[in-house]
Amino acid sequence: MLSPQVVFQIVLLFFVLVTIHEWGHFYFAKRAGILVREFAIGFGPKLFSFIRGETRYTLRLLPIGGFVRMAGEDPEIVHIQPGQTIAVSLEQGRVKRIYLDQLDQRTNVIQGTAERIDLERELSVQLDVGGEKLSYAVHPQAFMIAKGKETQIAPWDRQFGSKTVGQRALSIFAGPFMNFILAFVLYVVVMFLAGMPTNVKIDRVEPDSPALKAGLQAGDVITRVNGTPIGSDPSELTGLIRESANKKMEWTVLRGGKEQMLHVTPEIKEQTALVGVRLTSDKRSTGVGEALEGGWTNMVQATKLILTGFKTLVLGQFTLDDLGGPVRIVEVTSEHASAGLPQYTFWAASMSLYLGIFNLLPFPALDGSRLVFLGFEAVRGRPVDPNRESMVHFVGFAMLMLLMIAVTYNDILRLIKG
Repeated sequence: MLSPQVVFQIVLLFFVLVTIHEWGHFYFAKRAGILVREFAIGFGPKLFSFIRGETRYTLRLLPIGGFVRMAGEDPEIVHIQPGQTIAVSLEQGRVKRIYLDQLDQRTNVIQGTAERIDLERELSVQLDVGGEKLSYAVHPQAFMIAKGKETQIAPWDRQFGSKTVGQRALSIFAGPFMNFILAFVLYVVVMFLAGMPTNVKIDRVEPDSPALKAGLQAGDVITRVNGTPIGSDPSELTGLIRESANKKMEWTVLRGGKEQMLHVTPEIKEQTALVGVRLTSDKRSTGVGEALEGGWTNMVQATKLILTGFKTLVLGQFTLDDLGGPVRIVEVTSEHASAGLPQYTFWAASMSLYLGIFNLLPFPALDGSRLVFLGFEAVRGRPVDPNRESMVHFVGFAMLMLLMIAVTYNDILRLIKG
């Protein structure tokens, strides 16, 4: 049973990673002058929403991502056909609201038959009001009202497609980029939380192990192995152990202020040379330069591991059990959250990095695929047919949802079977 604190940490992780990603899209879209209709965390039915400025902010039921809906990306507002009866209200001589239904209940409006209307470029409407032709300019932030819902119009210069390839590419790339920034910041924070090791020390000696037989004890500080100084890097020691399977090693340890020399012979277990110790270290405060360098190093190493994992997927060298969905992510996140703040922060950094890299994959429905389409447009000098691009993204999204359902089902079976 998860504790309330762990549940909070899991929810916080999801919320922060998705929010920072979508905020990147949102911020650079707004900077480019694009009308952002919705900023959503989650998918599916709305749980909570409010409007601020031109944007509706929503929290949705399914915690599997989020989206920023920009004007021009999805089918826009209902089109008004010539001959359709509508009503308009004016503000300082310009149309500010266009009513499509319940016209008899509207007050302080002008009702007539639409003869000509352009809500994208000319921003004008011509009405036949009792046989009289009346023309009005339309406010660029006018609203259309139908079925109790208000939708702001989107003039062409406020739509995603009207912007340059560079502006659109930046608004798309900004989502993953914000995840990369967050990952680096968190990796640096981990360096401050964990501190810098000053030595390599034995935390525990396993029963009936080569280390126990050699006389090693918890608290021993390992200074040299086979004449090689160990310093504060445990990887130096583990590397020497791997190279010395079934070979006698000479360990120099500091115990009670005095050096002692012991001989240890690693044994092969599960195809790996082991001596049976768990390592730890004494720590000191981390300097700013050390934190920045260590954070960058951790980020580079994690990136290599993630890319190696994606390579395995592309080559098909995996089984369904190797994949994990939301259930598995919650399970692993709870383990890291229970392990302490440094471990939880490191996991959050790695998840943010993974989210950024994953979204840049050139798979339909992901940011990487949208950037590929923009690249085609830049080379060809004209955009790909929006309907065809939308269909590609729709199919890709459906495939991702099917995969997520499959791995989630597999995760649940794995939990049931223990």
